[in-house]
Amino acid sequence: MPKEVKIKYSGSSGFTLVELLLSLSLIAVVSVMSIPIYQSFQTKNDLAVATNGLVQSLRRAQILSQSMVGDSGWGVFVTSGSAVLFRGSSYGSRNALYDESSTMPTTITVSGLSQIVFDKFTGEPVATATGNIFLVSINKETSTIGINSQGMISY
Repeated sequence: MPKEVKIKYSGSSGFTLVELLLSLSLIAVVSVMSIPIYQSFQTKNDLAVATNGLVQSLRRAQILSQSMVGDSGWGVFVTSGSAVLFRGSSYGSRNALYDESSTMPTTITVSGLSQIVFDKFTGEPVATATGNIFLVSINKETSTIGINSQGMISY
């Protein structure tokens, strides 16, 4: 029968102060480096969400105009921070009971067209509603939404 060998360990178990400090400093360095990367991804996502939401509102206004809901044209009024889908020939003369407002992230600024109205039945934009809407993030990344005279919305 083989002999049993017992190993005695007289030291203490656990981490030394140096190991603990190295681990914490490594975690701190990784955290500091990852925060700007996360913020960059977040602003890119905000720009994509704002662009898709605005395009969706424009297409909804066009479809509502083509189907003559309320026997009226529909449009979208865009400002930094929000987009309002409205019923009527202009934002100023709209019926506010039918407004559908959507918010945009505060990291996005909007320029270009601010009011896009689609003609009832044809769904084509009125003459002053063709052109581009520019969305710019705080990182200076841009997204452009174009509306041509036939009502095609591209981005």
